[in-house]
Amino acid sequence: MKIIGLTGGIGSGKSKILSVFSSYGIPCYESDRRAKWLMQEDAELKSQIKFLFGDQIYENDQFNQRKLAKLVFAKKGKLEALNSLVHPRVKTDFKSFVSQLDTPYLIKEAAILFETGGEKDCYATILVTAPEKLRVQRVLNREKTNSMDIKARIKNQWSDEKKIPLADYIINNIDWDKTLIKIDEIHQKLLVLD
Repeated sequence: MKIIGLTGGIGSGKSKILSVFSSYGIPCYESDRRAKWLMQEDAELKSQIKFLFGDQIYENDQFNQRKLAKLVFAKKGKLEALNSLVHPRVKTDFKSFVSQLDTPYLIKEAAILFETGGEKDCYATILVTAPEKLRVQRVLNREKTNSMDIKARIKNQWSDEKKIPLADYIINNIDWDKTLIKIDEIHQKLLVLD
């Protein structure tokens, strides 16, 4: 089975694009969403996160992503420490997901696919891009945050310019009608690749 990595910076539109692949019947593993689920449900991981960042990351035993984001994106070392806890758990969870499937290909979404070397485990990669101004606006529309926090998160991810040479397919997600055409083109190619 072909594992296709899908990546892009915050606000690029990865989730919306995943929903189109999913509508084609393609299984989609959302690394970021699963990581959040594991941070809430995996008792050992929760304990490690509390030890590293303090109990305040969990309010009434509920994971507070915004508090954690403010801590980790303020200092680069904190983000690396969090990733060293979460990524191995996500990797195990993904293996379990794959073992249950029989499909021509699946999509593995990961915001920092190239940054972690995750593309090495993929048959091919798709990079979703969009101008920073549009990305910031998209995040502002969906989250209670501010543009300074979003830009701090963007700074912690590789630029599109650094990722483009590493990608097999690129979706410039500005005009949704054009994006839909591009998704379908990629889907058709992936169905016939050996």
